[in-house]
Amino acid sequence: MDLWREVTEFLGEHHGVIDRAEFDRQGVTRHRLACWVAEGVFERAAPRVWRLAGSADTWQQRLMTGILSLGQPAGASHNSAAQLHGFDRTPRDVVEFLVPQHRRSHRLSSTVHCSKLIRPYDFVTVDGLRTTSATRTILDLANIGVHPDRVSAAIDTAVRLQLSSPETIARRVYDIRRRGRTGVRLLDRLLLDAGGHTMLEREFLRLMREGGLPRPVPQVVFRHGNRTVARVDFLYDEWAIVVEVSGKLGHSSPAERARDAQRRNELQDMGLLVYEFTWEDITGRPSWVIAQMRLRLRSAGWPG
Repeated sequence: MDLWREVTEFLGEHHGVIDRAEFDRQGVTRHRLACWVAEGVFERAAPRVWRLAGSADTWQQRLMTGILSLGQPAGASHNSAAQLHGFDRTPRDVVEFLVPQHRRSHRLSSTVHCSKLIRPYDFVTVDGLRTTSATRTILDLANIGVHPDRVSAAIDTAVRLQLSSPETIARRVYDIRRRGRTGVRLLDRLLLDAGGHTMLEREFLRLMREGGLPRPVPQVVFRHGNRTVARVDFLYDEWAIVVEVSGKLGHSSPAERARDAQRRNELQDMGLLVYEFTWEDITGRPSWVIAQMRLRLRSAGWPG
């Protein structure tokens, strides 16, 4: 394989940028690189990183440029990592990185955060880009004072996408608690009602907690043989009660309503009581929701 083909293959896999270390691995001399720069083939993108002239200036390219320039252990972080992981309520195309504290000095125009608390498992690869894990990203967002609604949305998204869990996040919070890290109290509070997949599910869990009612198990899957009957929002297993919460839009088409009816019937055939609360119920009349759940749980045998 010729030299130029090896270089272009790397560029194709790294969003049109390449670093000095890769040039060295491929045997590209400094003289050869200087000639390519003089000929307009490459242009400097960051310290130790060159960009293929004419390549698209994308958000991913800017992230890769910083990752290659900063080296390991470092990667995309905070809002950049939140977007890569697909977290809800994340601003788009922000460029941020995380590096160890001893590497505070840098010459990137992007935001570079430093931390003494970086662990080997804090970095993963998403879409070919080294980035902080979902759990670490949630901790970082809380640490820089992101609005609590965004942090709770990040937790719920991570749980929904199976990128993390409330238990995993809680273990990391315990790990950093003694280090005086900002955001610990916020995470403690938000984890109280974590475990659902949406903000509405989180709100229902909050109502149960503040109403002094038992906490249901979120996101339980029921199967019949090899077939999935339903994934329900909440289950009170001891009292055979299923609770579903529906958003503003709900299921409005005839096909969706038919599937919902079949699903409900099958759950009832399994001996479960199925109750549903709407977005208007949970946000508009929370006291009524608490009273209804207290009545239904007592009727099912909860001692209260």
